[in-house]
Amino acid sequence: MLGTPYDDLTIIIPTLKEAESIGLVLDELFSVGIPPDKILVVDGYSDDGTREIAESKGVKVVLQEGFGKADAIKTGSKLVKTTYALVMDGDYTYPATRVPELYSKICEGYDLVLGYRKYVEKGAMNNLFKFGNKIITMFVNVLYGTKVSDVLTGMYVVRSSVLKEIFYEARDFSIEIEIFSHVANTTGRISEVPIEYRKRRGVKKLRVSHGFKIAWDLIRLTWRYNPSYLIFLLGAALLIPGLTLGAYVAYHYFFTGIKYYLKGLVAILLTLAGFQSLLMAIMSIYTKRIEMRTIHKISELKMCIDELRASLEKTR
Repeated sequence: MLGTPYDDLTIIIPTLKEAESIGLVLDELFSVGIPPDKILVVDGYSDDGTREIAESKGVKVVLQEGFGKADAIKTGSKLVKTTYALVMDGDYTYPATRVPELYSKICEGYDLVLGYRKYVEKGAMNNLFKFGNKIITMFVNVLYGTKVSDVLTGMYVVRSSVLKEIFYEARDFSIEIEIFSHVANTTGRISEVPIEYRKRRGVKKLRVSHGFKIAWDLIRLTWRYNPSYLIFLLGAALLIPGLTLGAYVAYHYFFTGIKYYLKGLVAILLTLAGFQSLLMAIMSIYTKRIEMRTIHKISELKMCIDELRASLEKTR
């Protein structure tokens, strides 16, 4: 870290009609020592005075390109010049008092540190959203072999290069899944810090329909980042009924003398397709390992270049 404690950190706050809360969020950030020039508010064309309130606090405010949270983060990533970026919602649900802890954690060598919502204020999150978050987090942990507690958290600190590398295929609130998937499949350097979660100020934007959208985006992102898992499921879906039907046909052929030609043909086709899918899954796993090693080496090289550049700038 150079100069002040937060010289290598930029706070990105995506906003959309957060006039009731953005002032509180910024004041709380100031209270933990974050200077105004390290805060970037990316607004989604609010018409309730959100931008004006943020500007009055002395922070940089820009209008996002496109629409939705993913585009807001994409816009912010283009303006970040520091090594790390901390993303947090502007609705006052996430505690800025945890910024120092999150920043300290990522400086230990991680590429992504999640603020997982361990201490939830009563009424801040209903049971349906809690259940959905647990299911999606569990599924993600199975897919990528991770052990995180809250993959959908809206407060996390990430290496800025990650925000520039991802494809932004996910939209809106699914962007956290894409960021996580990218890091899990490249360096795997992910950690988490327990944080509080408060009742939001203003109108709630997350709806049940967003949960289904996130689940669908998770499937799409799995095909990009971990296709072997989906191919394996496809193989199992074909192989199991193929073998079952084959056993049924064989039993009747050998013990009752009944010949099921059509069912036998279907069983053979399903079994062959299942075995082919499993072989493809194995090939995909080895290909993915090669890709991960390559990306890991590139990431290490980038880190060395960044450290060298920082050292040169420090000596000037």
